[in-house]
Amino acid sequence: MSAISAHINEIERVAAGQSCDREPLVVDSWLRCLNDYRLDPSSRGQAHIVTAPVLREHQQQAEELIRISSAALQHLYEQVAGHDYVLLLSDARGVSVAHYRNPKLDPALRQAGLYLGADWAEARAGTCAVGAALVGGAPITVHQDDHFDPAHIALTCSAAPIFDTLGELVAVVDISQLRSATPRSSQQLAHHLVVATARRIELAHLMSRAAGQWVLRVSRSPEFIDSDPEAAIAVDGNGIIQGMTHAAFGALSQRLGLTTQPGRAFIGQPITDLFDLDADMLDAYRRGAAARDRILFAGGQPRLFASAEPPARRVARTRPKPARKAGPHADDDIPASLARIAGDDDRLRCLVHRAARFARRNLTVLIQGETGTGKEVLARAIHEVHDAPGPFVAVNCAAVPEHLIESELFGYAPGAFTGAARNGKRGLIEGAHGGTLFLDEIGDMPLALQSRLLRVLAERCVTPVGALEARPVDIRLISATHAPLAERVASGDFREDLYYRLNAARLELPPLRQRSDLPGLCDALLDQIATEHGETYVLSQPARRRIADHAWPGNIRELRNALAAAAALCDPPTITAEDLPEDVGGLTGPKGLEAQLADCDGNVSALARRLGVDRTTVHRRLKRLRTH
Repeated sequence: MSAISAHINEIERVAAGQSCDREPLVVDSWLRCLNDYRLDPSSRGQAHIVTAPVLREHQQQAEELIRISSAALQHLYEQVAGHDYVLLLSDARGVSVAHYRNPKLDPALRQAGLYLGADWAEARAGTCAVGAALVGGAPITVHQDDHFDPAHIALTCSAAPIFDTLGELVAVVDISQLRSATPRSSQQLAHHLVVATARRIELAHLMSRAAGQWVLRVSRSPEFIDSDPEAAIAVDGNGIIQGMTHAAFGALSQRLGLTTQPGRAFIGQPITDLFDLDADMLDAYRRGAAARDRILFAGGQPRLFASAEPPARRVARTRPKPARKAGPHADDDIPASLARIAGDDDRLRCLVHRAARFARRNLTVLIQGETGTGKEVLARAIHEVHDAPGPFVAVNCAAVPEHLIESELFGYAPGAFTGAARNGKRGLIEGAHGGTLFLDEIGDMPLALQSRLLRVLAERCVTPVGALEARPVDIRLISATHAPLAERVASGDFREDLYYRLNAARLELPPLRQRSDLPGLCDALLDQIATEHGETYVLSQPARRRIADHAWPGNIRELRNALAAAAALCDPPTITAEDLPEDVGGLTGPKGLEAQLADCDGNVSALARRLGVDRTTVHRRLKRLRTH
């Protein structure tokens, strides 16, 4: 029997429920490939390398991470280059955005997918180190026939996830070989090195974000506490945890039995929740005393060695703020305007935390999201973060006629053209002076105006149509689009240099079908509608089930309109299922989700493909249906 035939037979036995001696993480990935992605273990796939424009988009979004990780990756490559290893840094979607390799191996590396721009998402490539690390959130070695796809069984790959300071998985570092010794144990050193490198990248990321904060480095031994700690925690002047190296801290705390909670649960909480330590004690752990004397206690017991690095700038102590609800993205400093839209969805809480940081730095923000997801609501919330926000001027670039948009944006001088107002007109850009200019559907701006807007952003001045002198403007710019701008750049419909300026800080609003807080959002919208009409409204359980069984292609706008219509038709206070619009009640139409699942023989992945959504979306909606 050939090696490939034996490999396929083993996967089939695992599918049938038989045990095998593979690593549990590998077996779990095999089962996902079979049951969730419906991949065929006998089908040889080909490496998928994304196009150059798509790669640029991924690299631009990961620009900061690529910069921060470069030193650690270069150090690792220098250690293993003599053994023909290749290093890949892949983003959270599985696309490699940086690589380190011997260029002489490029043809073979590209064919194998160990190359820049390779897509190693598990749903596409099957069991592989990058994809499994992304899904499982843990380090893994996928050695030779651990791979699901027979095209990859010559490879050996070890990967470790990289988390940001708030606990979001943002990237994976992978070390691979085209050929290796047969025993899996031959990759133990590679596995160790890639985990250590991910830990160093997380530390570098934390240090880059911790301006004005203490950084507490912790290890089980004192030898490398100052230079190469096992984990690190950022703490503000009030002793509140602002970030940490999540993967490293999680592994360390589990080994020591410090906590059963994930590290992200401590963000926004006092350091005293973890250790016998407060902000006033941090100074005692600074360098000076011998490392072995800087012992960190928890529960009255000596647990770790610690080293505290003071803030880069002086931080004034203030009165401690009241504790907020713990969560993966809890943060005492989230402004009220953004906190109002966070809801109970983890992805949104992460987004508003990022938005708050962008707002405080006055960065140019690009909001992407489907129609109706609330892009303008988010833009207004970012605008309101500022103590003296000034005017908020919103322009829908798709709604203003092309022949008018130039004069609307830039204004015009007296007599600039036939029909011009006698005294000229101040444009919307100038009207936003001292405040925020929000350009909605920026992707529909004509190319000629894109050039003028680029000049405004570069020179911070605007020249009205027909005027000879420019006028200075001080604006914060937020733009939004439902279309991927990178594709418009590739097609020549959008200026590449303007795209780079707009994409300085990017926020992607999730569609409603991917949010986990639909019930709470319904109640919040109903409260708004009730206040407007002086009524009280309550959704019946059948109505909630119909809402949960709908795809909401119009997103929040569609949901609010449906609730408003139902409120008008209902006999207050109860909104019944019959009060809802007729088309509300299924992901793609009148047929219920359970019935559609039955049509697919209970296969969630097949239903997701039919509906054009993620399988997690289907799982989430099934859960909602079955718990109401």
